Amino acid sequence: MSDLRPELGDFSSIVCFKAVVTGVEETLGKAAARVALVSAGRKRGVNLVGSLGLTGKGNDLDTACQMIAAALGSDGTRLCNVHSIRQEGDVIRVVVSDTVCMAGEADGSDRLCTFTLGAVQGALEALTGRKLKGNHTASRWRGAADDVFEFVDRA
Repeated sequence: MSDLRPELGDFSSIVCFKAVVTGVEETLGKAAARVALVSAGRKRGVNLVGSLGLTGKGNDLDTACQMIAAALGSDGTRLCNVHSIRQEGDVIRVVVSDTVCMAGEADGSDRLCTFTLGAVQGALEALTGRKLKGNHTASRWRGAADDVFEFVDRA
């Protein structure tokens, strides 16, 4: 079944993941937790792309979108659905939904999607060879149609 857990498989519950997130926030504070969780997600995204043998193979953002959507969506780790990745001027805009970070949040929640943003960032970096900085700029919990991550090249 799995090399990681031979009986239970590779996946665990969203409830347990959310407990890790809120525990880290309570221990470190929201700002430090955001840094830690984005970094952890970024590492996961880089490793996932590497494990699939796709490092450096997604310079075209349409191709990168297909690869990331397959790896993170319902046919992959189920972290989130990736709907589009578009270059808009200096910004790479990624539209996602059903993210593990935002699962169960109430309307109006001010939570930012940290781990998932980091995973998308790391996957984009590994696929394209670019170094990026990201922000969660729109949320369906705050009235947007979907969640939106925006990335710019790091100096």
